[in-house]
Amino acid sequence: MRTDLGFKRIATEEAFLTKSIGKAYRDLLASGGSDDIGFNSLVGYYLRNPSERTRAVAERLEDLGARRLADMDATGIAMQILSLTAPGVQIFDADTGVGLARDANDELADAIAKHPTRFAGLAAIAPQNPQAAAKELERAVTKLGLKGAIVNSHTHGEYLDDEKFWDILAAAESLDVPIYIHPQTPPNAMIKPFLDRGLDGAVFGFAVETGLHALRLVVSGAFDRFPRLRVLLGHLGEGLPYWLFRIDFMHGGSVRSNRYGAAQPKLERQVSEYLKQRFWYTTSGMAWTPPIRYVQEVMGVDRVLYAQDYPYQFVPEEVNVTDELRLSYEDHKAFYQTNAERVFKL
Repeated sequence: MRTDLGFKRIATEEAFLTKSIGKAYRDLLASGGSDDIGFNSLVGYYLRNPSERTRAVAERLEDLGARRLADMDATGIAMQILSLTAPGVQIFDADTGVGLARDANDELADAIAKHPTRFAGLAAIAPQNPQAAAKELERAVTKLGLKGAIVNSHTHGEYLDDEKFWDILAAAESLDVPIYIHPQTPPNAMIKPFLDRGLDGAVFGFAVETGLHALRLVVSGAFDRFPRLRVLLGHLGEGLPYWLFRIDFMHGGSVRSNRYGAAQPKLERQVSEYLKQRFWYTTSGMAWTPPIRYVQEVMGVDRVLYAQDYPYQFVPEEVNVTDELRLSYEDHKAFYQTNAERVFKL
């Protein structure tokens, strides 16, 4: 780990979990589980089959003090942007989700107040009740000082492109804060082929499901309706930067027109333009030079932010990979520090 960079490392997709939400997960499983296959299979597995690694992850998730700060110091991380771990509160019924989100945001704000130079945070919301979610986002930003919203992708199989959720998008645009779309396991309608081969989590299912969510938002016309809406994706864009040419070719061409006709909104721009202009991308879980440089080249160096994916992929030596990126001083500083400062208004 280099100590001579001359700028701060800000990690932008770093997870935490409150003890009350952890207990709510365990209680849900003890009562027979939820209707969500992914929650039962992935979260249930880790809770029912603890190992040395999963215990260490769980302990780090619930620590917003000394242990987390020590890990940050050991890897040269000046600040973490904290967000409630997937699946957040979106697995619960609406009333439960709204209450747990509010409590989590209060707890997060308290931790930030104790360590204001080390932590910033994104608000948990419960899209199950879109109006309450919009109000909680407003409270979290204006009263608690949080920097945006975390949405752990689908909510009971539904996505933010459905206009019933657009109060949330309107609130984010009005408050001028971003929404970070973080993965969770694919919904019931999608998950079986992933489960059959053990590919439902971060191996591949996360990327497919979250990339789909982002594309649904674009082609729904949401960014034409909310032209100042800002969205972040982790894992270097869930594969989407590699698909720009083909998506534009197919989505804007005769194949799409003939198959779907007027069933889909007509967009004001090509899909790739929205992905380049309204999205930002973090490196969470992707400490690998070739794709980082590719996404910087294709999407722009001002669109790519550093993330560690703590504590799930807490591999201290991975910092060396991003320290050694062959970037100019200003581009390297943007990657680690100033892009995050601009996007999150730090």
